[in-house]
Amino acid sequence: MSRTATLQRLTRKMLRAAFTIVLLVTFVFFALRLTGDPASAVLPPDAPPEQVKAFRRLWGLDQSVWHQYLVYFVNIGQGNLGYSFLDGRDALAVVLEKLPATVLLMLAGLGLAIAIGLVAGMICAFYSGSRIDRLIMTAVTAAHAVPSYVLGVLAILVFGVHMRLLPSGGSGTVGHLIMPALTIGISGAATVARYLRASAADILGARFVRASRARGQTWMRIFIRQVLPNAAVPLLTVTGLMLGTLLGGAVVTENVFAWPGIGKLLVSSVATRDLAVVQTIVLILGISLVFTNLAVDWLYTLADPRLRTK
Repeated sequence: MSRTATLQRLTRKMLRAAFTIVLLVTFVFFALRLTGDPASAVLPPDAPPEQVKAFRRLWGLDQSVWHQYLVYFVNIGQGNLGYSFLDGRDALAVVLEKLPATVLLMLAGLGLAIAIGLVAGMICAFYSGSRIDRLIMTAVTAAHAVPSYVLGVLAILVFGVHMRLLPSGGSGTVGHLIMPALTIGISGAATVARYLRASAADILGARFVRASRARGQTWMRIFIRQVLPNAAVPLLTVTGLMLGTLLGGAVVTENVFAWPGIGKLLVSSVATRDLAVVQTIVLILGISLVFTNLAVDWLYTLADPRLRTK
């Protein structure tokens, strides 16, 4: 592929990414303003009309929705994402305080999902059609079907209440991280295992794998050197899709385990109609997902050189 074609392809992808982010922010902007007046959520119920009017004037809520929308995007272009209604702090600073906790939880959950999914998928592929394959796939299907909040509550009941092995909520130690990471990682592990089993089962039946086995190579060596590289593109695809699911699961999981991340902040900010904070969280999550998909698309060409000519 020539440099010009590569540049054009990258430009198209960046334009689509920018358009996706604008649509996402626009939808959230109008949805928040259609669900209620922030003044009624922030101010006490017995606040006098003059105070409500002053609050709305202070934050520009007395303007038309379209005027607020245009001002918001002009401010974004100037690097101003607004201020929290609750304490007047910069919305971006409020969100960035909580971001490290969410990143830690996401990395731990993704690592567990990939590790558990690779092991389960490899075993099922090697013993395809056997009793152990059916047993693991049944467990994988069940884990994929159960909502994350149900897994979280069950984990708290078993490991936090009855066995008293792990803290039921909060943060600060590795023990606090285990249950939330497992809760969001189990569903991802089920997805990885299903895709890997399907891809690896076809590869294990290929001639070059049978030839390697005839030369005395171990199954582990065959899996690492031949199966995984050939299954890389499907795994990259499912990993990119899985990140969106993990983010959605993290929002629920953080509230179940009182994990101090942006998921917990998002729920509390929606409840209090803290518009600038909610919009900032959505903008950051949208940008993260879009650029993750772009990164996965770029990794395709590294995993499969044939894609570089398309």
